[in-house]
Amino acid sequence: MTNSTCIIKSLNISEKKGTIKTPRKQITLTPLGIEGDAHAGKWHRQVSLLAEESILSFESELGRKIGFGEFAENITTQGLAIHKTKPFDKFVTSEIELEVTQIGKKCHGTNCEIFQQTGNCVMPKEGIFCRVIKPGKLKCK
Repeated sequence: MTNSTCIIKSLNISEKKGTIKTPRKQITLTPLGIEGDAHAGKWHRQVSLLAEESILSFESELGRKIGFGEFAENITTQGLAIHKTKPFDKFVTSEIELEVTQIGKKCHGTNCEIFQQTGNCVMPKEGIFCRVIKPGKLKCK
């Protein structure tokens, strides 16, 4: 999605799938995804994004504060309706380029840390997945 103002609120990685991701100040995107992240590989869901607005909405449903990375999203954004993007839309900066490959996903259910804690998850409806088109570095400001 070009020409849209989007703020990166958090960059998150985890070494195991289905776990909460830990915030980082910077990530390195390679042709396989995010360096050091369990979801990196030769597939269509290399990088996950979720809008802070989706997290805040879910917080009110859950009744507690939710930290960045708790939904296992790699990139937490602000100011863009992430879930309204479509496959083949692109996120482009001077450093990187990502292409949307999937909107939402099947929930891992009891194999997912956040689902175990809450009994629900926002990623299946409002999370998106991308593949890396142009590798580079992303930083939180």
